[in-house]
Amino acid sequence: MRVDLSRFDNSGFNRGAGVVKEACWQIVSLFVFQLMPVYASRLKAALLRLFGATVGTGVVFKPGLKITFPWKLTVGDRVWLGEEAWILNLAPVVIEDNVCISQRAFICTGNHDYSDPAFGLIVRPVRICEGAWLGASSFVGPGVTVHRNAVLCACSLATRDLLEDMVYQGTPARAVRIRWK
Repeated sequence: MRVDLSRFDNSGFNRGAGVVKEACWQIVSLFVFQLMPVYASRLKAALLRLFGATVGTGVVFKPGLKITFPWKLTVGDRVWLGEEAWILNLAPVVIEDNVCISQRAFICTGNHDYSDPAFGLIVRPVRICEGAWLGASSFVGPGVTVHRNAVLCACSLATRDLLEDMVYQGTPARAVRIRWK
């Protein structure tokens, strides 16, 4: 078998909004949301809500944050979202209370099926539970749950669930210690 990208068919994928809403979000995201300074976090939260996101109180949005589909995003209270982090939420992403997502962290809900010659799209939701921390330039893949108080260290890659109160490091991420002593 060989990959034949001419056979790719994305017609079954539900983007969750019409083309006009998505185009409006792309414009607002690029020219307003990503450029606004950190002290405009309340305005950023209002913009996300306007586009269908659920956003709690006390959320800090740093400049350069990219969110693909706000209507597929839920953010709890007192969440920090770092500079140039990217939430590629082709499927729902839930971020619970008191979560820190550091600069350039990447949350990815979609991938392609390497065993399919047509390179079919696979999307699975991601959940980041209360008190978790995603370190700088970390990666969380489709279908992963980062359980309560788990830590994914800088530059580490999670393709499987991260257990509660554990610190993970490496590529692929492996548990290296208990977070709390």
